Amino acid sequence: MTAAEAVERIVGALAQVNGLRPATPAVPMGRDGTAVDVTAERVEIRLIATRLPIPPLLDQAAEAVRPVLAGTAWANARLRLVVTDLDGAAFG
Repeated sequence: MTAAEAVERIVGALAQVNGLRPATPAVPMGRDGTAVDVTAERVEIRLIATRLPIPPLLDQAAEAVRPVLAGTAWANARLRLVVTDLDGAAFG
């Protein structure tokens, strides 16, 4: 699997987590302007939370992403989930 394919699969897996979505950067970050960076040592995903509480959502995100990375060059990479913003919908 290429890094671009991994990013696509990671974003697809995150679509299953209700309450989190990949951040859409105003200035492109990561590979091809996505909110996902993959290196041999680390997979970093920038997220926007749309509901609370955040810790269980991050657990769900990790559970969704880890199987995508299994058997790839990133299987042992550190998974870093960063909530960069909180959508106003989380409060209402």
